[in-house]
Amino acid sequence: MSFEFDVITLFPEMFDAITKYGVTGRAWERQIYGLHTWNPRDFTNNNHRTVDDRPYGGGPGMVMMAGPLEEAIVAARTKQITYGIDKTKVIYLSPQGQLLDHKMVVELSQLSGLIILSGRYEGVDERLITRQIDEEISIGDYVLSGGELAAMVLIDSMVRRMPNVLGDPESANQDSFVSNLLDYPHYTRPEVYQGDSVPEELVSGDHVKINRWRLQQALGRTWLRRPDLFALRTECKMTIEEKELLREFKETYETKQNDVK
Repeated sequence: MSFEFDVITLFPEMFDAITKYGVTGRAWERQIYGLHTWNPRDFTNNNHRTVDDRPYGGGPGMVMMAGPLEEAIVAARTKQITYGIDKTKVIYLSPQGQLLDHKMVVELSQLSGLIILSGRYEGVDERLITRQIDEEISIGDYVLSGGELAAMVLIDSMVRRMPNVLGDPESANQDSFVSNLLDYPHYTRPEVYQGDSVPEELVSGDHVKINRWRLQQALGRTWLRRPDLFALRTECKMTIEEKELLREFKETYETKQNDVK
């Protein structure tokens, strides 16, 4: 049984670059791996096939809605089950994720399949990430227009490791970054999704409160997820407000951890 990739994307035709050209194209023709794309617009319930909406709390750009993405992921999971794939993960390509390296490629290659979400716009509704995503992966600390290119990088790096394709080349680490803070969580309509509500600060209409919450989440996420980046923003360079926001974040985080225990 070949390795199965299922990709959630608004631009499925982009993946012709993987299946029709070069090493990965020849491997696909020989059925060393399978690749199926799912367009979230096919899982909408309105004539405009809407998949995005304005972010709560204001700000530029649009955010991808949870509903169509979740239905597409569920469909991909069902397909993999029918193929007899019992070892799989749902991956979201995101600057918030762990940096892709050779070790991670080796680990993912031990699975039987992978479901990959390629985001667009300003990101996806945080509730979709909480409900469906097993792991967030970044291919480097820079900005792309969407997750498709990142998904192709991941697929290419894994296909090249498969038997009878190539040998076992090292995957390059890319670690340049234009900012020392990760992004804050994004939310869009509906305000309550599957019983999970948008944080009250974002629906308050108070822009001071919104900006404070966003800065705190960015500080906290960077502290939790990317200590290497956080080290670049040492406490001696942080403002008094930032130090206080981080202290509050740490207290809340530790309280939640203790509650889980």
